[in-house]
This record gives sequence, C-alpha cells and structure tokens, in this order.
Amino acid sequence: MAMKRGVEGRERPRSRSSVDRQAQIWACLRDVMDPELDESVIDLNFVTRADVDAKDRVHIEFRLPTYWCAANFSFLMADDMRRSISALDWVKGVSVVLGEHMYADKINAGLAQGRSFQETFGAEADGSLDDLRQTFLVKAFQRRQVALLSHLIALGQSPAEIVSLTVTELGCLPLDDAGETLIQRYLERRAVVGPASGGEPAFVDANGARLKADGLAAYLSNLRRVGINAEFNGALCRGLLAARFDLDTPFVPKSRTMPASPDT
Repeated sequence: MAMKRGVEGRERPRSRSSVDRQAQIWACLRDVMDPELDESVIDLNFVTRADVDAKDRVHIEFRLPTYWCAANFSFLMADDMRRSISALDWVKGVSVVLGEHMYADKINAGLAQGRSFQETFGAEADGSLDDLRQTFLVKAFQRRQVALLSHLIALGQSPAEIVSLTVTELGCLPLDDAGETLIQRYLERRAVVGPASGGEPAFVDANGARLKADGLAAYLSNLRRVGINAEFNGALCRGLLAARFDLDTPFVPKSRTMPASPDT
C-alpha cells in the first residue's frame, strides 16, 4: 500500500491504525492451515499479498507449489482465508485470488461471487468441502496428539497417568516452553472429535473414546504413520514451491509437530 506524501514530497509513515490492521490481517492468515499438512499458509510461504485499501477491503493473493494442486484443497484454503479475515469487525469486504493454477479462473470467479465449492464446480465437485475440512481437522488432531503424547512419555509420564488426565488437568501441567506449545496446539483441535470442556478426558481417539493405558503404545505407533506421511508431503511442497518460484529460502523440512521417537 503506497505511503502518503507531505508538502515537501517526503513519504509519511502509515497511520498506527493502518499498521495495526495490517498486523491483524497477517495474524488471521497465520491461523489458516494447509488442510493436508496442518501448517500455516504463512509459514509455507503461500501468501504473496495481504493489503487493506482505503475502504477497509482486504485483498489477498496466494500461490501453491504446483500448477495442478487439487481444486478442492485450493478452494478450501482460499475459503478459510476469506472466513478468517471476514471475522474482523472492521473489514468491509475480502477478495482472495489464487495465481498460476490450472483452476485459478474458476476458483477466483467462484470466490468473487461468494459461491460454495459445489456451486463453483458443479458436477465436477467431488464431495462436500465441509466433509473434506472435517477429515483433515481429524488428521491434524491426530498429528498434534501423537506429538504431545510422545513428549509426555519422554518426560516420564506413565500411560496410566496420561490417559487419566482431564482437559483442565492437561492445561495445568508444569511443562517447558516446548511442552506448553504442544499442549496449546493440541487443545486447539481437541473439540474436533468431541466435547472438550474442563472435566472431559484430555486424550481420546478420533471417535471421542478415552484412550486406554494398555493400548497406548500400539495406538501411538499407528498414528505416527499419519505424521510421517504428512512430514514427507510438507518437505515435498516446500521443495516444489522453492523450485517453481525460484525462492531464496533454503529447502529445510520443518518438524515442529512430530518429534523424533525411538522407533522412527
């Protein structure tokens, strides 16, 4: 957004309100996740523009690692960006534009007209976008859960102690900064699989059933496969994005949600 100039032609800094609103936009976008990778679209370097104009309308532009990224994934991320930004009480409108993609024209037209994925793609739409969102929210819950469980076990917590925790008790555990971050991220997704009030079990499976101490090791082993696959896909996406757009950022896979474990 261009700066205003004073009588002497020098650029005047943007107002505090403008800076604050820009910061709010980026904060909202940081909470938007790639549905498959469970990583922020900001951290993945997908967003190339996020501006607010004089009429309090927000303009977002983003790109993806390949020209042929799945249409439903692409639309889902764009829709999540639009929803997140629209929640700000001062925003008067949001435009989200996907660039350099095989379905860009169709997706951008649907977004501009406020259409759903089904309305945009008609007979080409494969299933409900809400169903897809729920599927990946559950996978994100599982990835975050296995990361936290692995951390607690590494600290010496027994399976019996872990599965007996309530949501409130989990939030009160005296952990280091890394542990606190894992708890916060996990609790952000806990309600995806069932009630998550203070007295509810902290650790449940995808169907909302409390985990059992004697089956915890096998449960973790199965879930790690989900995380390993997502880690590989995340590394691949970064590499493809860097190569496609000639980015200076080195290709270094991030691993903040899947700590190393003895059996991986």
